[in-house]
Amino acid sequence: MTAPIELWYWPTPNGWKISIALEEMGLPYEMKPVNIGAGEQFGAAFQAISPNGRMPAIVDPDGPDGRPLSIFESGAILQYLGVKSGQFYPQDPRGKAEVDQWLFWQVGGLGPMAGQTHHFRQYAPAIVKDQRHIAYGVRRYTDETHRLYGVMDRRLADRDYLAGAYSIADMAAWPWVLPELQGQDLAEFPNLKAWMERVGARPAVIAGRALGDEMRRSLAASGKAAEAARKMLFGQRAR
Repeated sequence: MTAPIELWYWPTPNGWKISIALEEMGLPYEMKPVNIGAGEQFGAAFQAISPNGRMPAIVDPDGPDGRPLSIFESGAILQYLGVKSGQFYPQDPRGKAEVDQWLFWQVGGLGPMAGQTHHFRQYAPAIVKDQRHIAYGVRRYTDETHRLYGVMDRRLADRDYLAGAYSIADMAAWPWVLPELQGQDLAEFPNLKAWMERVGARPAVIAGRALGDEMRRSLAASGKAAEAARKMLFGQRAR
């Protein structure tokens, strides 16, 4: 029996992309927690798998040539899993290009911009003493996230999913639409709202989104732990 795929993971939008994909594809996996608030992403063992020191990453013990293969970067992982499973990633060039462009749109646009929105709206106020210093960042990234929501809303006006049939592109984008954290109102984006509900009702999405949720709650429950996590995540640790 083939060993399960190792999922090096913490419950964040980028982590959820891969846990959702593994659940959707029915691929056996074992979760390996990487507590980014405790700095575990800086450990030598993890960085041997993910040189950028960011999760998620996977190790497939049954790679294409029968040997273990490690992969970092969520977009690359999604493409690999889609090919491996033969699911949610078209084989024909036209369909593949359709999925790829929305996948790259997410990893190059929605993820980074929404991530900056999270930083300036949720984390920076606890780090920066003079709040005037973060006002521009809040406005800049909140507005850009609003624009990106609009891109999705227009795209979804005449279709159920971003790239034709439900695909890894939807799995990549769905976890990053967090309107309450991003200062957005989904009522402005009815097509996006319907898509969020449509994707969010899928059993595999529910299961993947819930993976490791108790770990995140335990960190949030401790004020000292949360403060230490902020210092670890945002470059305030000794080097």
